[in-house]
Amino acid sequence: MPTRFIVLLLGTSSLWAASPGYTLPDPLKTADGTSVTAEGWRKYRRAQVLALFEKHVYGRSPARPKQMRFKVVEEDREALAGKATRREVDIIVGDRGKPFTFRLTLYLPKSASKPVPVFLLLNHRGTVSSQVGNPFFPVEQIVSRGYGAAGITAGQLAPDNARTYRDGVIGFYDGAAEASPDSWKTIAAWAWGGQRAMDYLQTDKDVDSRRIAVVGHSRGGKAALWCGAQDLRFALTISNNSGESGAALARRRKGESLRQINDAFPHWFAENYKAYNDHEDKLPVDQHELISLMAPRLVYVASAETDAWADPEGEFLSGVHATPVYRLLGVDGLGGSQQPPVEQPIHTGRIGYHIRKGGHGLTGYDWDQFMTFADRHLTRWRLQRAPNL
Repeated sequence: MPTRFIVLLLGTSSLWAASPGYTLPDPLKTADGTSVTAEGWRKYRRAQVLALFEKHVYGRSPARPKQMRFKVVEEDREALAGKATRREVDIIVGDRGKPFTFRLTLYLPKSASKPVPVFLLLNHRGTVSSQVGNPFFPVEQIVSRGYGAAGITAGQLAPDNARTYRDGVIGFYDGAAEASPDSWKTIAAWAWGGQRAMDYLQTDKDVDSRRIAVVGHSRGGKAALWCGAQDLRFALTISNNSGESGAALARRRKGESLRQINDAFPHWFAENYKAYNDHEDKLPVDQHELISLMAPRLVYVASAETDAWADPEGEFLSGVHATPVYRLLGVDGLGGSQQPPVEQPIHTGRIGYHIRKGGHGLTGYDWDQFMTFADRHLTRWRLQRAPNL
């Protein structure tokens, strides 16, 4: 453990040796070994790291559509027994002849006297409406804390199926064209949908779009991280049990492996990613660098004690090794270098973390910690509006 502590403090160790058996790439060094300054990170190094993830892991996604409109198709001002207003919003992309449409559901507290921060869930478990009231998406709990609760149904953007994943937005953009090795697939399509949801939220007068948190669990957590990494408009990005190719370090080879995820879910990531099956050490990035792409914005990583498949320690260590980027930019990252005991969250810095009792899932305890972290940081956030990405 001493090595980890030294790396956290210094942040520019040339080896970035996290433990015996693997060496992590250093986000603060360019390909030729040159160390970067804070100005260098902002001007070019962040873009370099983002491009590596795009080419080798998640694939290229389309930019913000030139043709896009929003239609409120339903509004219920007495939702949740009168505690909230619910809006059903169609996000319509493309021309009026043959557009692509998906749905955003938004709940806003009626008690609010000003625009509210919103938690946006990238929901991969059926429809958003099927999750309302469940611990997975406790809308009433969220609204009672003074936040808006929004969700999109990920399957509308890209079905989670190796045979049909192109039937949504990917096919809309790419048609029948043969995919290139760095083409987007399911995870990137879900992340793209999160960005388009943000486009709408910026237009809603009841939403404080400077304080939006994007949230995802498991495969949805991978999408949330990729969404937040690409789009500077999100003030807070939350990963819950995202594991391999999400928050967990790939080079540890603990829990699910890169080969196992690519073999089981060949439709999730760019084809280029498969070249690193059993060769994680040759991957030009690792997941701590994905976390570092949020800097200096807020990010939260949540683990579960018995969720060995997601490698909870590897998820925590990504926060540890992203912290030097935060410190370079003049803010605190993760407030500790040792994984905390179960249900003793770390909320002091701009990287939050907890590990709870139990297994793989998104629970009321997790949401309570997300909102407590947001109470401490997000409600005081002074992020300037970033240009649309």
